[in-house]
Amino acid sequence: MIEVKNLVKQYGKKNAVDDVTFTVNKGEILGFLGPNGAGKSTTMNIITGYLSATSGSVTIDGHEILDDPIKAKSKIGYLPELPPLYLDMTVKDYLDFVYDLNKVKIPRKQHIDEICQLVKITNVYNRLIRNLSKGYRQRVGIAQALIGNPDVLILDEPTVGLDPKQIIEIRNLIKELGKKHTVILSSHILPEVQAICERVIVINEGKLVADDTPDNLSKNMSADHKLMLRVDGPETEVYKTLIKIPNMVSVQTLGKKEEGTVYDYSVEAEKGTDIRREVFKRLAERNWPILSMHTNELSLEDIFLQLTSGKKSNGGNH
Repeated sequence: MIEVKNLVKQYGKKNAVDDVTFTVNKGEILGFLGPNGAGKSTTMNIITGYLSATSGSVTIDGHEILDDPIKAKSKIGYLPELPPLYLDMTVKDYLDFVYDLNKVKIPRKQHIDEICQLVKITNVYNRLIRNLSKGYRQRVGIAQALIGNPDVLILDEPTVGLDPKQIIEIRNLIKELGKKHTVILSSHILPEVQAICERVIVINEGKLVADDTPDNLSKNMSADHKLMLRVDGPETEVYKTLIKIPNMVSVQTLGKKEEGTVYDYSVEAEKGTDIRREVFKRLAERNWPILSMHTNELSLEDIFLQLTSGKKSNGGNH
């Protein structure tokens, strides 16, 4: 759907975007991550045609953004970090204005009504934008990006400055939009990307440093393949049971943690194997309850720090 090839953007001697190549498939929700100043917004602006690249190309659904800008841009709905709202207009007037600006051919009233229902702004349709809360303004910003029913939605920091309830609402909305649109979501809020995106691209100092699913990034960058268990059962017997599980590399007991016979264990399996079901089955057969089980994989937060600063993380309780 979107093909970015060898993209470079220079400001003076500095490469803000440095030979970035990636594709986004139809119907995918892609997280575009990077610390502030990494080149995220510059890349977004080039994809949407707001900025020209120094070299490289961007193709949207077969249309090159420089050679065929009108066709390429018609495929894209864009929500910049600061939504381009006119505060003195009502929501209705503003969406009418965007409809005319984009020369949309879909029947006006039905199209705008559907968008308002989808992003839940019907109840503020006749209000001035300046009197709306930050959350509602963000929704109006998403509504303007949806006018013309573009195939691709590009959302730059869509939840910045929102309260926790509004963040969850916008997050759910983006997931809903992902059913009918290809979505690129730029953010530096990692839990957000982890909650919404099927695939993540990380950019740092203008260069692409990772491209994978959040789960794969976590698995591949975690140094070990350990499970941390808390089991209510006799320590020696539990140890003997665990060590006999196929593909088990090592079992360590980490001592008593609660009243009775509650102990923690660190178990390590062979790389690429998943022993969780077998662990559960064997302990359940002996009526030894598992009180907690978690992997020692890295969160997206840990990965992000590792990729963008070279710091190693040991993983943790995620």
